[in-house]
Amino acid sequence: MVYALRASCNVKSKGEKVKIELSDKLKKLPPYLFIEIDKMKKKAVADGVDIINLGIGDPDLPTLKPVIDVMAREIYKPENHQYPLGSGLPDFKKAVSEWYKERYNVNLDPASETMALIGSKEGIGHIHLAFINPGDVVLCPDPGYPVYNAGTVFAEGEPYFMPLLQENGFMPDYTKIPADILKRAKLLFINYPNNPTAAVATRKFFEDTVVFAKKHNIIVCHDAAYSEVYYDGQRPLSFMQIDGSKDVGIEFHSFSKTFNMTGWRLGYAVGNKEVLAGLATVKENIDSGAFHAVQRAGIAALKLPASSTDEIRAVYQKRRDTLVEGLRSLGWNVESPKAAFYVWIKVPSKFRNANAEAKSISSELVKYLLTKCGIVSTPGVGFGSSGEGYIRMTVCAPEARLKEAVDRIKKVW
Repeated sequence: MVYALRASCNVKSKGEKVKIELSDKLKKLPPYLFIEIDKMKKKAVADGVDIINLGIGDPDLPTLKPVIDVMAREIYKPENHQYPLGSGLPDFKKAVSEWYKERYNVNLDPASETMALIGSKEGIGHIHLAFINPGDVVLCPDPGYPVYNAGTVFAEGEPYFMPLLQENGFMPDYTKIPADILKRAKLLFINYPNNPTAAVATRKFFEDTVVFAKKHNIIVCHDAAYSEVYYDGQRPLSFMQIDGSKDVGIEFHSFSKTFNMTGWRLGYAVGNKEVLAGLATVKENIDSGAFHAVQRAGIAALKLPASSTDEIRAVYQKRRDTLVEGLRSLGWNVESPKAAFYVWIKVPSKFRNANAEAKSISSELVKYLLTKCGIVSTPGVGFGSSGEGYIRMTVCAPEARLKEAVDRIKKVW
């Protein structure tokens, strides 16, 4: 009888499909920028185009050998094969605190003021869930890393986009934020060295941020993923170096850019212990921690001599000069970045005037470079409305390819 009923149900359901409908949260998100660029690139490759990819900031240099050697050893140890529960191995958290002390002269309690992440992107995307209720405001830089906004949407918060303008050194002007927004603001994201503009924050800006956060009771989340990619010997500041910074927020850091470990998925956060505890609670309910073998490789990276990353910076600096000087030779007005591996390029007036009817001049130039030159770049508007009028190129390609990119543009320009 039961079997007959089941059989009847099965017959009835033949050919029918469950209606799949995305959540309202997902519908609010714009298409993830780098996925769309990847689709464009794949289509061009399928059409037989020799692509020079200057779109996504993914280091093309290998992970440093001492780090790989540790991973090769640790991956065979059975004790590393179990759930890596908790906020990080004690040795990992200690290595983070020691690195901060050596690099920035900042004191951190390993137990309560550091935590491991499965890449800094993961922590940035999850922290909203610890502190944002529906209707709360998150202050996001514009242009900015898309995950700041995505995390806000997932937590049912409301993003308020702070314009990063050239006249302000691509730093937000807190005095322009409306009073009603400030009353509801709970989180503030800042990111220096900056993606996509490559701007570097001043000490005064960080000091003003501490004062601003204390006045309005806002948690500061500083994304410092590019702090070790700097040029001409000009080391960027850590937000944690500023008096009172641990009273108001935390700093996210990454192994991806510093040690060419994007695929390893390892990062960490440091700073205010209450903020970190909130993030830890979210993570305890969502993930099971970073693989212990990867954490031990991360320890090896943090213990490398400071000079170990000098060669990486030297390569990027040479590439930066090649690309910037090459674009300037075309008559483009391009500022040379002080940090990060991005060149933030204002759309040349010649192209702007010739495409005055374009809905987005940024997107139009990106399409032009892809179709006419086989060069993948990123439209500034993809990082926010204030990025309109700019495109971003990375120096994550060999110097010869950067020279070739300039030569290709020169032929059609």
